[in-house]
Amino acid sequence: MTDPTAATTPTEFVEADGTRFAYRRLNAGAGVPLLFTQHFMGNLDTIDPAILDGFAATREVIWFDTAGVGSSTGEPKSTIADISADAATFAEALGLTRIDLLGHSMGGQVAQWLTYTHPRLVRKLILVGTSPRSGILTDPADNAAALFAAGPNTNDELWLPIFFGPSDTSQAAGRAYVARVRTRVDRDVPFSGDAVKSYSAARVEWGTPDEHGQDYLAQITAPTLVVNGSHDIVIPSVNSFTLQQKLPDAELVLYPDSGHGAHFQYPERFVATAVEFLDR
Repeated sequence: MTDPTAATTPTEFVEADGTRFAYRRLNAGAGVPLLFTQHFMGNLDTIDPAILDGFAATREVIWFDTAGVGSSTGEPKSTIADISADAATFAEALGLTRIDLLGHSMGGQVAQWLTYTHPRLVRKLILVGTSPRSGILTDPADNAAALFAAGPNTNDELWLPIFFGPSDTSQAAGRAYVARVRTRVDRDVPFSGDAVKSYSAARVEWGTPDEHGQDYLAQITAPTLVVNGSHDIVIPSVNSFTLQQKLPDAELVLYPDSGHGAHFQYPERFVATAVEFLDR
């Protein structure tokens, strides 16, 4: 029998604290599990299968829908702290006591807070296209908010101007990403309108200016890999530099001619870099 891939592994469910969490996993039991936390308007289908399969060649990989998102039940939360608490509940329900953690965009904010509040749980941290609390907001000239106006993920091509740059090369990489995502036949439930409202509130709360808002970063001692594109118009790339500077043990990778989903544009390079980091 052929081993499952990101496109074929079944969706599973686990119940905890009144929520039925939907998740998928690959290569169960192989080393320290790598848990993914998702971006705004993302569900089980929006992580690049090339990245999931790439990591799963050497380790266990788990990705999930938080409460009120996709196929998970419950109410979507409206603060990063509460979304992070859901992630901790999910990890505990699966019996995970030590993980590596990869968060993209809003999922990177969740990953920071989960690592801060549960330092014994997280061994190593990968942050992609994300920001610290009270970070630099999107430049209005980039018109990033309008890119999300089409609503929840009912069309995979929604992500082309969000994750990828305007160049022909970057957009071609985006179309390749969409083709990979579409290999999944039994798709997840789209991100709901209620989740959009709640997560939008979480984004505003996280970005509220606070002179002490980034003090928590000094307490995150897990080795951290920070990754972004050269021109992220959703969460400006300068936030990645801030994370690298303020986290005690962090390194930074910026990919050329790329945006908010740089790891989707360069999946093989990203996996190779991240695996080397995780395996040290």
